Parts: sequence; structure tokens; C-alpha cells
Amino acid sequence: MNKRQRIKKNEEFQKVFKKGKSFANRQFVVYYLEKEGQMEFRIGLSVSKKIGKAVVRNQIKRYIRQSFLELNEQLRPNMDYVIIARQPAAALDFHETKKSLMHVLKIAKVLKKTK
Repeated sequence: MNKRQRIKKNEEFQKVFKKGKSFANRQFVVYYLEKEGQMEFRIGLSVSKKIGKAVVRNQIKRYIRQSFLELNEQLRPNMDYVIIARQPAAALDFHETKKSLMHVLKIAKVLKKTK
């Protein structure tokens, strides 16, 4: 995942929080905001210190980034996503993380229809 696909600035996070829509399951909260004229999706990650030490938080972020790379073809390109990890996400392995993210993205109806 390259730098163009990441949301880093606080103002960008706040814009997604204020103007976007949110959906959640037990492990993740996903906010999304449609951006006109944007060629590829961008993601911002938030993993609180309450979830665990740095090793655990970084592992969760790696799992989320890899899941989004694998879901690249199914995601709508003109969107900004902010993913907030909840406490139960610390216990998930990669496949469970991807499955949980797919679940919440389906609820949000941001995945393209697969034929």
C-alpha cells in the first residue's frame, strides 16, 4: 500500500468522521466518505493503546492494510475509509481480520457486486 493510499492528517480524519457514514461490528468501526474525482481509495487506521502494546497494535494495522490490498478489486475507488479497531480485534489472526472487515464493508454496502 503506497503513501497516496493513506490518510495521515488529522483534518482528513475529522472530515471523514464528520461528513462520512459509519458502520460497525464487534471488532471494527468503518467510516467512509465518497470523494469525487479520486482515482484510488485511501485508508486511515486508528488502533488505541487500550488494545495492547505496540507489537499488537502494529500487527492489527498490518492485517488491515493487507486485507484492503487483497480486497482492492472489490472496493469502490473514490472513497476514503477510516478503520477503528476495537478490543476484540487483538485476538484475531489475519484470516479472521479479513473476514470481519469484509463483513462490516458488506453491511456498509461499499463492496462492488461480485458476479
